[in-house]
Amino acid sequence: MNIPRSFHQALSECGLIAILRGLRPEEAVAIGRALYDAGFRIIEVPLNSPDPLASIRALRDALPADALVGAGTVISAQACADVAAAGGQIVVMPHSDPAVIRAAKAAGMACAPGVATLTEAYAALAAGADILKLFPAEALSPAVLKAWRAVLRPPVALVPVGGITPESIAPYAAAGASGFGLGSALYRPGDSAADVARHAAAFMQAWRLACPAA
Repeated sequence: MNIPRSFHQALSECGLIAILRGLRPEEAVAIGRALYDAGFRIIEVPLNSPDPLASIRALRDALPADALVGAGTVISAQACADVAAAGGQIVVMPHSDPAVIRAAKAAGMACAPGVATLTEAYAALAAGADILKLFPAEALSPAVLKAWRAVLRPPVALVPVGGITPESIAPYAAAGASGFGLGSALYRPGDSAADVARHAAAFMQAWRLACPAA
């Protein structure tokens, strides 16, 4: 499997990335299946979750091959190797350290570094980034994203992350967002699979209304 190509394909079909911060391994499969059934195809377990590598392995083993599973809050090159060994396919970063980007790519994974300026964006792309995570989205409005799109044309993927709700999907999509990273509005520690399914359905409805061609 060409993971970066599969990552772009999954993002084009459903631009919603589940961020499961605080997920526990024993609940990972039920929540992952609820997300898959709702139409999600990209799932991220941040490394500051309880035993995140076990959750990544459980998700990768349980979900169909067209679901991509990876790690978030990856801040070191060594962590990239650990994620790959657990079956992870994606590295998501809060920052844009080129050494971490290169380590993720060397391990055969897709990489989504966090950027907050155009300078960081271009440096991340030069280091091999597959998509750009606009983080925190609270500080990068749809107007900012629209301005970035004047110089970062497709197929460069821009994905706002941070505080995204179903109501904020449409204005960012209209400004040129390629997808969205969904955190606490989708999943909070303690949420059941039924809770997550309900939240996921609301996000999917907003995504389909904002991006009917996806």
